[in-house]
Amino acid sequence: MLTKKLSLLVIAAAVVTSSQAMAWGANGHRIVGELASQHLTPNTQKALTPLLEGESLAQVSTWADEMRSDSSTFWRKKSSKWHYINVSDAENMDKHVHHNVSSKEQVKNILDGIYYGINVLKSDKSSVDEKRFALRFLVHLVGDSHQPFHAGRADDHGGNKIKVTFFGDSTNLHSTWDTRLIESERLSYTEFTNFIKTSNNAIIEDYLNSEPADWLLESHYISEKIYNLNETDISYGYIYKYMPTVKTRLQQGGIRLAGLLNQIFDKNAQPLKEALKTSKTATLNN
Repeated sequence: MLTKKLSLLVIAAAVVTSSQAMAWGANGHRIVGELASQHLTPNTQKALTPLLEGESLAQVSTWADEMRSDSSTFWRKKSSKWHYINVSDAENMDKHVHHNVSSKEQVKNILDGIYYGINVLKSDKSSVDEKRFALRFLVHLVGDSHQPFHAGRADDHGGNKIKVTFFGDSTNLHSTWDTRLIESERLSYTEFTNFIKTSNNAIIEDYLNSEPADWLLESHYISEKIYNLNETDISYGYIYKYMPTVKTRLQQGGIRLAGLLNQIFDKNAQPLKEALKTSKTATLNN
């Protein structure tokens, strides 16, 4: 058991690189979105309808990566830093948690990006277009925050510079966790979601007693364990060892995304039911 507190993480100075801005791959993000959709209250579903414009959470979950091909300055030069945070040790997190981020210019990392999305969606002053942007990014960033190497080390760009082989094919550690482990299951995102979905209230309550900083701290600790083992020849044994972690992180991401959305859009949602977050600090299984 590990007690998560907002004083447990520090952001390291790091060079922003677009290569670190991809997480989970398309199917991983869709799994998070699909699972979240199963835990939304009716009021939340109704509020999301005009923002989703006929799409599902699974469909919009990959938008923030797809838009990186856009030629505008924001997407080419500024958006990559929204997707990750580099971690150096486990102290002084609270000074980096900015609950009141309200403009794109204030976003320096994924934690800022999550709070930006929350604040825009909560604000009566936000336009519909601003809320659509915020929702699509928030869905994506909650997924990113549960990929261990989006809270990895700056010097290797979150595992992108660590070369590994996956059943003999050359790749890198980040890509392995983004895509290859999930794709090795040979399931569609809906099939994968059905395998990891849960209605266990105890599990849901455990996941939801947390804050975005906790999710990134969890990812940091997982990535550090993987770094320290330095496993570079990846095959069946590696998949057997880490697939439970992959499934848990995707499950946590989906439940917690639903929790945020219910918190934002449904004032009548019941505490710790239907994925509603209720506590700022938590004790979670590592």
